[in-house]
Amino acid sequence: MQPFDLELNNINYAVFPEGNETYTIYKNGKEYLQIQKDDGEQWIKFDGETGTPIFEIDEEVNTLGKLIEAYKEEPEEEEEDEEEN
Repeated sequence: MQPFDLELNNINYAVFPEGNETYTIYKNGKEYLQIQKDDGEQWIKFDGETGTPIFEIDEEVNTLGKLIEAYKEEPEEEEEDEEEN
């Protein structure tokens, strides 16, 4: 999956999939946080210095996670560069 952009509350976030349901999030061009889908509907963030998961409910993280899920469910638009003769 390629990196993609999301917008939340008029703030632009760049999302970089890392594999295994883990994503690195950039906010306003700077690395902001890393999140991973947990069981159910919860998303967890990782401590930026230690890389350990922080198991507390974070509305921003959960909202970003829901936006990521919605983005993944949208079919990718195929570019139609093929010319038929």
